[in-house]
Amino acid sequence: MATTTDATGATATDATRAEVCAVACAELFRGDGEIVAAAVAGFVPMLGSRLARSTFEPDLLTTDGGPSLSADPVPLGAAADVVEGWLPFRDHLWLVLNGRRHVIMGPSQIDPYGGTNISCIGDWARPSRQLLGVRGGPGNTLLNTTSYWVPKHSTRVFTEKVDMVSGVGTDRGAHEIRAVVTNLAVLDFASPGRRMRLRSVHPGVTVDDVVAATGFELVVPEDVPETRLPDAEELRIMRDVLDPKGLREREVPS
Repeated sequence: MATTTDATGATATDATRAEVCAVACAELFRGDGEIVAAAVAGFVPMLGSRLARSTFEPDLLTTDGGPSLSADPVPLGAAADVVEGWLPFRDHLWLVLNGRRHVIMGPSQIDPYGGTNISCIGDWARPSRQLLGVRGGPGNTLLNTTSYWVPKHSTRVFTEKVDMVSGVGTDRGAHEIRAVVTNLAVLDFASPGRRMRLRSVHPGVTVDDVVAATGFELVVPEDVPETRLPDAEELRIMRDVLDPKGLREREVPS
């Protein structure tokens, strides 16, 4: 839990870890303008994209989870009341090919340069576990701004080498891997060699916690700040407008 105060002096208490993560996901879209926000990795990043549109990025295009572009951000798990546009798959692919999308994906494995695996665990010829397949990973990472959401930061996900490269990282020509948000921290690639760097830790988390949960050596600055807290208005929007059912807490329990 955490406490924050908005610009008017009103105090919002007890921001949960899920809400801190949602605000961190919202911050991923800051400055993006009129592009499609494709948060396909879970409730928390979807909430983040809709929170960004509701506050500091009103030109973002958000969907109801399908082809409908909504006039207002849609609560999680609900259908749009007012539809302002229609985005069939063929048009969505045109936006992907022309770099008009910022996608948040969920990796099964991620390496020090942001290369990811969503295809299989183990040797590709005879994997121990079959996953989704590469799907849109290559096109997303080569053509679009890409971020990642990891609801459980662990050495099983953050690994020195992925079993199969589904999405390319900074060492293989990725367009832009903006950041990785997890239940513990925010990480980016703003370091020499574009290797994964610890940008911030969430309230109640230490740098040592993040290092211990990562299966490779992170770039750790001398001073690592805490992740920004939601202000009172952001908490109101999340709790009363965008996620009144509290679906965010299923992904990141308090």
